Amino acid sequence: QVQLVESGGGLVQAGGSLRLSCAASGRTFSSYAMGWFRQAPGKEREFVAFINLSGRSTHYADSVKGRFTISRDNAENTVYLQMNSLKPEDTAVYYCAADLAGTYDYINQRAYNYWGQGTQVTVSS
Repeated sequence: QVQLVESGGGLVQAGGSLRLSCAASGRTFSSYAMGWFRQAPGKEREFVAFINLSGRSTHYADSVKGRFTISRDNAENTVYLQMNSLKPEDTAVYYCAADLAGTYDYINQRAYNYWGQGTQVTVSS
C-alpha cells in the first residue's frame, strides 16, 4: 500500500511558476517510479511527466517540455514538479501516481497503481 499526498497548487498569473510536491508513504519510495498527470475541466486526464527510480531518467509531454521539470528526493520520499512559464492552458487538477510494477509504460494511466487526491492549479491570463 502506498499513500500519496500532493501539495503546492494554487492560483498564479500566466508566466509565473509553481512547484508541486507529492509526499509518499507506505513502501520504500526508491523502489518505484513516479508520474504526474493532470485533468482540465471537461477533458480526460493526461500524462505530464515521469521519473524513474533513481531520478536519472525523465520523460515529458510535448506540451510541457522545456517548461516543467520533474525531480525526486528519495531521502525525503517526495517527488516534485517545477512548473515555469505557466500558461492558462496548464489550468487543471494535477495528480501524482506511483508505478510499482516497473512497467515504465509511463503515458498509460493503467500502468500506475496508486494515485494522490490531486491539487488544483489555476493560471490566469
